Amino acid sequence: MRPTGARSSGRRRTAFHAAWPGVAGGRGWCAGPRQAGRSSWRRSSVRFRRQPTDRRAVSPNPRAACYGLGQRNGRTLLKVGIVSDLHCNIQGLDLALAAMGSVDELLCLGDSIFEYQFSNAVVARLRERGAHVIQGNHEEVFLSDAGARARERPGIDPELLGFLAAQPHRKYLELGRKRLLLIHSTPWEPRGDYVHPHSPKLDRFAEADADIVLYGHTHCQVVRRIGGVLVINPGSAGDARDSRNDRQLSCAVLDTDTEEVSVIDYSDPRFAAR
Repeated sequence: MRPTGARSSGRRRTAFHAAWPGVAGGRGWCAGPRQAGRSSWRRSSVRFRRQPTDRRAVSPNPRAACYGLGQRNGRTLLKVGIVSDLHCNIQGLDLALAAMGSVDELLCLGDSIFEYQFSNAVVARLRERGAHVIQGNHEEVFLSDAGARARERPGIDPELLGFLAAQPHRKYLELGRKRLLLIHSTPWEPRGDYVHPHSPKLDRFAEADADIVLYGHTHCQVVRRIGGVLVINPGSAGDARDSRNDRQLSCAVLDTDTEEVSVIDYSDPRFAAR
């Protein structure tokens, strides 16, 4: 399935051979050297593809074998699922959760809703999955005076609204011996800049007091090491805008031990051909 108007992506090459977990029995799938040009995985007729990424962000062992959760060489493996910019798309979120498979932690990097529209389904799913959630610019508008009328609309669960309102706009986590910084747009203030993949402002992410910085906002994928900081943007799991992946939705899985990052693309079911 493919969003209306999306271009064929069969010739896109995979730039790394990272493993990402399957759904059943902790199995994984790896692209080998001969498969790198057409790596894909199908489940329930939805296609998940691994996309090009910056080689500098690849694990030191790019041919690492597939593995499940547990330990390797005495080290604890911690798999972290990453979504961002859901924008009320519960179907996109559920497909991301299925694609990522079993993860130890789930992160949502803001904009789970629209600035004038709330989603009980999305916020409830994040809460029931125990996700680490931060606010983005859309939450800030929705929860401000400008969003007063939107918050008065019938059907909004006040408990879920309170849950989202209690989330910070940035958050530090210690996961798998790594210090992670979750932000929506920028590590610096005033926040809000759109830092796209080729922006020179990405260099400023190296100033962050963290091993790994995760951000959203642009809806464009980034996996890049800047100085001593690994910078990750999973793209959008709810509102695709990145022309480099045929404007598909996407999410990511991070191994905090090896710092392998797998970016997973999938079609938005709302626009699939019927």
